[in-house]
Amino acid sequence: MTMTLTEKAALQIQRQIQKHGKGIALRIGVKKVGCTGLAHTFEIVDEVGPTDHSFESHGARIVVDDHSLVYLDGSNIDFVTEGLKQAFKFDNPNVDSMCGCGESFNVKKKGAAAPT
Repeated sequence: MTMTLTEKAALQIQRQIQKHGKGIALRIGVKKVGCTGLAHTFEIVDEVGPTDHSFESHGARIVVDDHSLVYLDGSNIDFVTEGLKQAFKFDNPNVDSMCGCGESFNVKKKGAAAPT
């Protein structure tokens, strides 16, 4: 299982941790929302839990819990600017479809239950 960051995404994570004033990583997860089913969650964390998976790229660390990794495995994360909007952009091989606004997504059927 793997997740990678582009240099731009890693730099943005480092900036956010510095702005937050403490933390060792960005936790990325999924939650059930939106018109398509799932949305990404983000949180600066101070420690890696026993059921977390830790990934490092370009000097930045992300952590993902077991449940979310099922939906995010193999993702490459970039940080992009489109007009006035800046956001993390996921290239996720598990995504089957996205809503029109791009805020939520649905994954290919793997037999995994959707998050609660």
